[in-house]
Amino acid sequence: MSIYPGSLYVFILQRNFIAIQDYMRKFLIVGLAFIGLAGCAGREPLSSTPDLTVVDGANELPSPVRNDLTAPDRPALIGPLDTIEVEVFNVPDLTREVQVDASGRISIPLAGTIYAGGKTSRELAADIENGLRGRYIRDPQVTINIKSSVSQVVTVDGQVTEPGLYPVTNQMTLLRAIASAKGLTEFARADDVVILRTVEGQRMAALYNVTAIRRGAYKDPPLYANDVVVVGDSPQRRMFRDFVSLAPLLAAPLVAILR
Repeated sequence: MSIYPGSLYVFILQRNFIAIQDYMRKFLIVGLAFIGLAGCAGREPLSSTPDLTVVDGANELPSPVRNDLTAPDRPALIGPLDTIEVEVFNVPDLTREVQVDASGRISIPLAGTIYAGGKTSRELAADIENGLRGRYIRDPQVTINIKSSVSQVVTVDGQVTEPGLYPVTNQMTLLRAIASAKGLTEFARADDVVILRTVEGQRMAALYNVTAIRRGAYKDPPLYANDVVVVGDSPQRRMFRDFVSLAPLLAAPLVAILR
């Protein structure tokens, strides 16, 4: 049983609730201001480095030359479940599309079963030519085209909009892979992006800061088949989001049942 009359009890509850609302409002404003100041403090002006030339705003970026528009060629390797086209010059019966099996092998009439996994198109064509030469075709000329590849992919995981497997091209880099995954989420940590890679059987990892790459602090690292990109999570941003989501509840009217 309350010692206060009903109307006075409601008045005290309302005044306390208003005080709580005012405190939470001030706390929210201070938190937003702190985040804004932190963001502004982290923005440094662009400056030239050995790998970056900053062009003054009054000048225009020069046009790229021909070599700038092409990436260094990487060998396209054939892997399990890839689909390839085998063409034998002047022998249309042997021209066909073939899917590499899960063990990395293909079967070609007259040439038999040939291991294709990890080979380039030219290497596989040479193996097929050797299988056909002499016994069946005097001077076989084989051309291999990779029609579709499921083995030459990079995995993008973590705090990106659309995690998944993305095909690797000559120009695939970290920023391009993140863009292919539709960018970072609101909870992503741009300074906590890891690339996992296997080199000569050794598992390796490298940590990158996407914000620094975007500002030209260092080069956008290239990606290769079987690389795994993992974008880290920011618990602080999640906590702040949860706090903001509760703010409307704090502004709701107080309903008390008096007995």
